[in-house]
Formats: sequence, structure tokens, C-alpha cells
Amino acid sequence: MKYRIYLSPPHLSGLEAQFLQEALESGWIAPLGPQVEAFEREFAQTVGASHALAVSSGTAALHLALILAGVGPGDEVVVSTLTFAASAFPVLYLGARPVFVDSEQTSWNMDPALLAEFLEARARKGRLPKAVVLVHLYGQSADIAPIQALCQEYGVSLIEDAAEALGSTYQGRSPGTFGRTGIFSFNGNKIITTSGGGMLVSHDGALVARARKLATQAREPFPWYEHVEVGYNYRMSNLLAAVGRAQLKTLEERVQARRRIYERYVQELSDLPGVSFQPEAPWGRHTRWLTVMLVDRALFGRTPEEIRQALEAQGIETRPVWKPLHLQPVFRGAEIVGGRVAEDLFARGLCLPSGSSLAPQDQDRVIAAIRALGKG
Repeated sequence: MKYRIYLSPPHLSGLEAQFLQEALESGWIAPLGPQVEAFEREFAQTVGASHALAVSSGTAALHLALILAGVGPGDEVVVSTLTFAASAFPVLYLGARPVFVDSEQTSWNMDPALLAEFLEARARKGRLPKAVVLVHLYGQSADIAPIQALCQEYGVSLIEDAAEALGSTYQGRSPGTFGRTGIFSFNGNKIITTSGGGMLVSHDGALVARARKLATQAREPFPWYEHVEVGYNYRMSNLLAAVGRAQLKTLEERVQARRRIYERYVQELSDLPGVSFQPEAPWGRHTRWLTVMLVDRALFGRTPEEIRQALEAQGIETRPVWKPLHLQPVFRGAEIVGGRVAEDLFARGLCLPSGSSLAPQDQDRVIAAIRALGKG
């Protein structure tokens, strides 16, 4: 078998060793330190946020964001249904209940019209949700403005899950910077990685200061260890922050590389019957973190799962579109608003190898394998 082609592997910039060496020479190898402080400052500047907090994962950042929104047992939190389960797990951590909202066709993200209907109905009953977790999927920003306006109208906290959308834009700004808080992920498959890590951003300095305390075991300012509330061990390591700083310097190059990869897939595969791709919404730039192909079985002759298995046999990793959260057994019984759009995208979607380090000859292999299946 030929060597394996991965979906979105880590891509080293070549600068990581230099930044890690600086961290090692400084003696700061434990959590916190000058690399963490610099990473927070540089990341905030990159996305246009006023304040940033580096933490151990995107999930940790979302957990903190929900706490800052006052979410507690019995509260409802609205979440996009077409996303990874980590977008909703922190809701359960807090004893709250997720309510899932379907996608719209333009960006595949939360449908503002469905959210408006839901909030209006809840307002009539006098039990509005505590927060909305708006996910920006596969590098494509949701239509933020109408959702932001709805949250302001009803007094609901807007939390943006931009874990997959670093480098994308909405009306010239970075998603993740419109809501009360925004979160990002640096997991190994993301557009930049610290191997594991995340960031919470906000324009509210007091909010980020509160999150910083909670993420550092909620220690009080005493010379001894004093605690009056529950805290979390969520801070990022100084060494991982050094890697993040090195990766951040090449963010734009990575976005452009992934967009070129997407364009080549479109050029080489769009003529196949039944094949189409995730559109780019008119309100901003799609990073193409992952290129997502839609397949009409009746026209192409095979299902996305049959394609996935055939490519897997050739050492090519692909992945189905996220299974909607309202279909996940762990969320059984949760309320769903709509659902058909997300279900259709799950049934027809397949994510193709999209890493910014994907070599042209490896993309040739992927394209050739798909084209061969299309002729069957």
C-alpha cells in the first residue's frame, strides 16, 4: 500500500524549533510564562479581539464561556446542530439542556430564521435560553449579524464557536469577535495547532479576567492557596504557546494553501455527475479548512460512505460530514428546531484531504481515486 494521505495533519512552519528553544532557554516550561502572554497578545491582534486567554483546549474555552454567561442547571442553551459534539458537551457539564437549531443552505451554519422563531416562542412562554452557541463550520462563517441582533433583542448571550474558522472573515472581521465571547481550537487537525490548546477572546476585559481566574484553579490573591469557588486547571503550557506563536505567523499562507486545494478539487471533480461542493457565503472568506464534497448517489452511482471506504482501502483518509447532534445518542431527547437541512448534508457530504501541506501529487491520488469510482 502507498503511504497514507491524512485528512488534515499538523503542518510545521519551520519556526517551531526556534520558539521552543527560546522557551527552554528562559526556563519557563511549566504552565504560564512569557510565551503564553505573547501568544495571547499576538492572537488577539490577529483576530481583532481586545483580550485573549490561552487555555488547554477549545472545549475548555467553551466551558468557561458558558460559565461566564451564567449557565447553570436546568438552563437552556441553543447550539448549532451540524457540528462536533464538543460544541454541546460543556452545556451538559453545567447541567443545562441543549436545544439544537438546523442549518441554512448558504453557509451550512445556524439558520437565523429558525432561531428567530424559537426565541419568539420562548419569549411568549417567559423562559428564554441563557446563551446561543453559534458554530462557524469547516472554515465558513455563519451569518452573524441577524443572530447577533436577535441575541441583543432578547438579552441572550452570544458565544461564537470559531474552532474551525480561524482565518475566515465575516464582513471584513474575524468570526469569534462579534459575540460576548468567542472560542478557538488549536487541536492537531486545525489550521494552526499547538498539538492541543484553545483560546477564549472577548472585548470585555473584566470578563476575560474572570475567565483567567477560573482557568487557574480560581485561586484568590493570597500568599497561601485560598479558594472560595470551584476552579479549573485550564491554562496553556508555555511550551505549547511557543508552538502556537510560530504557527500563527504562517496563518495567511495556510489559508491560501487550503483555498487552492479546494479550487483544484472543484476544477477536477465538478464535471462528475452528482458532485458539488460547499458554497462560499457572500458575506466573507471561507478558509476551506476542510473541502467538503456533496454526492448525489442517484447521479454518481455511489454513496459518500462507499466512496470513503474505497478511498480508505487506498490509504486515503476522508470523513463524513458531522453527524447532526440531534441524531447523536448522547443527546437523545434534546429539542431540535428544524433538522432536515443538516440531515441531508450529513447523508450526502464527505470531507476530502485538505491539509495545507498536501502535496500536488497526493491531491492527484485523491482526485484519480474519486474519478475512478465515478466511472463505475
